[in-house]
Amino acid sequence: MPRPSDGAPNDAWTDPDCPVARALDLVGDRWSLLVVRDAMDGARSFTEFQRRTGIARNILSDRLRKLSAHGLLAQRTAPTGRRLEYVLTDKGRDLFPVLLTLRQWGERHAFDTGEPHSTLVDEQGVRVPDLTPTGADGAPLTAGSTRVRKTGGSR
Repeated sequence: MPRPSDGAPNDAWTDPDCPVARALDLVGDRWSLLVVRDAMDGARSFTEFQRRTGIARNILSDRLRKLSAHGLLAQRTAPTGRRLEYVLTDKGRDLFPVLLTLRQWGERHAFDTGEPHSTLVDEQGVRVPDLTPTGADGAPLTAGSTRVRKTGGSR
């Protein structure tokens, strides 16, 4: 299992020089991103995550442990003082644009025309506009207008 980067080489990375591969090693399974999604939507307890996702208890335990070990979630004592709860760290909250982009892709490509689906809205109830990456000059970026600069250690 990949570890957070501590400067030491890690043979468990799928592709050690690729940020996409490393990110997928950390959160690329179905359940991890759904747990992060629900944490962003206010879920805090094990029971709440399980109810919202329908995930099996053993898988949820594993994902909560993994997300906590990699610093995306932190455990703290719930306000009642009776249980632990999970909260997003800054690292976990940094996944918001990833989930937003994935959501917007899903809205465009995972539903039939007219098929109902949830919608992300801002604090005023207005649908969040589509996210479009732009270059330094403000022009929209696409796969065709960008390239990957490989490191010396790339395969």
